[in-house]
Amino acid sequence: MKEKLQPSRRLAKLPPYAFAEIERTKARVLEEGVDLINLSIGDPDLSPPNEVIESLKEALKVKENHRYPMGAGLPALKEEIARWFDKRFGVKLDPSREILIVWGSKDGLSHLPFSLLDEGDISLVPNPSYVVYPNCSLMAGATTVELPLTEENNFLAAPFDLDSTILNKARLLFINYPNNPTSAVATKEYYQKLVSFCQKNDILICSDNAYSELYFDKNNKPPSILEVEGAKEIGIEFHSFSKTFNMTGWRLGFAVGNEEVLQHLATFKENIDSGVFLPVQYAGIQALRLPDEKQDQNRAIFQKRRDVLAEGLRQLGLEVKPCEATFYLWVKTPRQMKSVDFVSFLLEKYGVLGIPGGSLGKHGEGYIRFALTVDVERIEEALNRMEDLPGELDNYLKEKEP
Repeated sequence: MKEKLQPSRRLAKLPPYAFAEIERTKARVLEEGVDLINLSIGDPDLSPPNEVIESLKEALKVKENHRYPMGAGLPALKEEIARWFDKRFGVKLDPSREILIVWGSKDGLSHLPFSLLDEGDISLVPNPSYVVYPNCSLMAGATTVELPLTEENNFLAAPFDLDSTILNKARLLFINYPNNPTSAVATKEYYQKLVSFCQKNDILICSDNAYSELYFDKNNKPPSILEVEGAKEIGIEFHSFSKTFNMTGWRLGFAVGNEEVLQHLATFKENIDSGVFLPVQYAGIQALRLPDEKQDQNRAIFQKRRDVLAEGLRQLGLEVKPCEATFYLWVKTPRQMKSVDFVSFLLEKYGVLGIPGGSLGKHGEGYIRFALTVDVERIEEALNRMEDLPGELDNYLKEKEP
């Protein structure tokens, strides 16, 4: 009987849970009554716009909206997405063929490998990265090949020198810019090179563009890969209402691009869910119609937090990578400490929690990620708690010496 209670071979392929030790330490400090300042979670603390909430309320009053939504999304929402995408990126989309509504971008990203990959196929994944890319590729039966994101390559995934034996089996390439966790931003020139390479090698590009609207320079907005000529032939792109409109719990996103690939994904999803709750889709229409000033206000809040935390960490002697977009800071661990050790130290000593970069992939080792998802007052409190960091680090490392 015990054998029948074992997980599937697919589930067993997943690597060990990287945060297990951190979670144990976190639980203990909370039990001790520590006022935890959580800079680990990529979940915005800001409320969705009032107009969006009111739109949801009105849609909830309509009896028909409580039935199964079915299908690939409300036509009205897809038409609004097409208008928004054209205005934002200058890319025209056919709402009926080139847009698919999903339960947040994570839903689409996680199901895409199951829609496309078979045993023996290769999925190219950045490292470090959002763990959905490699983990769901593995569960779908594919093999993953890592593309290191390093300071030397400006944290840009570079499949260009891969061996032909890998490229012949590669079917899918994940990219994510603006990037979680490094906050790197890709240029249109990079996308052009990538599209040309993937066209030549018959590899589909999946661009996760969830952070496209969390930028801090209005004169240098992150592009869409679909701005590149020919990208629709070999690419799709995911967007999220979660980060753009602070709607993480609402679970609403969309995929755009190659019609055939979107149909494969839609077919897979038809067999496992019944579509996104209709009132949420109607609220999404209202979100896309908001004036630009709403997004400007949102960005200004995160930019202030970025500036305060980045400057404070630098004054404490830490090296902070430039952050032009996202609400993450990618920070080098001091004294060549392992990322999990530094995170544990900050948690134990100061009640401040970040994410160890090594938990997001081996090439993330030597960094930790801080999320800008608490207000400025809490960020300043965290920095005040850590004001003796250099000296306390010296003491900590001396105690660890054999």
